[in-house]
Amino acid sequence: MKKFISLLIFSVIVSVYGFSQSTYYFISGKIVDAVSNQPLQGASVFAQNTTIGTATGADGNFKLYLPNGGYDLVVTFTGFQTETRRISTGDAGEKGLVITLKQKEKSMEDVVVKASNEVKEGWVKYGDFFLENFIGKTSNSKFCTIINKEVLKFYYSKKRNRLKVLASAPLQIENLALGYKIRYELDSFTHEYNTGAGIYSGYPLFEELIPADSSQSAAWAMKRQTAYNGSILHFMRSLYNRQLKDDGFEIQLLVKVNDKDSALSIKDPYAALNYNKDDSAKIVEVIPNQRDVALIYKNEQPAPGYLDANPDQPGKFQLTVLSFLPGESIVIEQNGYYYEQANFTINQYLSWEKMADMLPYDYKAM
Repeated sequence: MKKFISLLIFSVIVSVYGFSQSTYYFISGKIVDAVSNQPLQGASVFAQNTTIGTATGADGNFKLYLPNGGYDLVVTFTGFQTETRRISTGDAGEKGLVITLKQKEKSMEDVVVKASNEVKEGWVKYGDFFLENFIGKTSNSKFCTIINKEVLKFYYSKKRNRLKVLASAPLQIENLALGYKIRYELDSFTHEYNTGAGIYSGYPLFEELIPADSSQSAAWAMKRQTAYNGSILHFMRSLYNRQLKDDGFEIQLLVKVNDKDSALSIKDPYAALNYNKDDSAKIVEVIPNQRDVALIYKNEQPAPGYLDANPDQPGKFQLTVLSFLPGESIVIEQNGYYYEQANFTINQYLSWEKMADMLPYDYKAM
């Protein structure tokens, strides 16, 4: 693992010097044991949802070069709790970052696992369900494979009618549709059968696969662009740059009229979202006038598989509903990274797209 990530960061460093220094920044620091304060060698340090990562040296030090924007810096080490730290362009050149890791203890996770029953042959019973709700059901999902599915453990609670999935090691996902290998630190996957609500969380690190030839390289580039079009990453970048209309996006506010849902067309989406850009920090903050926002992408029709599963949805454009927490805003960085991600939920079309259609934050659109 250490060798793999070290080679990865070397390739990133080499590529950086081919660009203007103003488009990248670096961040460095040290990873130490919270109890002994001793450096941890071989700790994995990466920018979540990117292709950029490294491993700490014997002195616990690390250094990452990142395209301008925001990221969640993730630190993992066997036997220790995972730590995350939000970073952005404003942290450029930061050298004094010290991140302490605590050893794992018998936690509530263990209590949950013991209070429920591990399902024997869990993959046989729940494997397809997990794939549909984690990898997805799009055309790209057919070309995605979890290489080490044996690390997945399935737990079902009869009392709560809930499925919980954990992994004893990072998932290794091969996406031959988009040309990526993904190392995914699965935090947890849960599905509540009573409500139909499901959620998963974790920390992905991407690696670009080496194409067999120029034809496969071109096919991957086209597939990635198609996955990018209309995605939440595309939307956030478009909103940041005030290019919604040019990029094919339309915003409508959803309101109740006589107890019925109604969509209000708006002339100025930026005013309706209370768009505010801080040029010094290079961030944009938005807080919509209404809790529910309809996001319409006009440049592509919904995938046939989505319409088959959702025949009541419009067929001429992709409709997604963003539901914000009352009074809560989100902040967008120039690379499309946004936070707090828990401040709104994504429903309908974009919620149908999952890991098989995910792109890293350092992806550059054509």
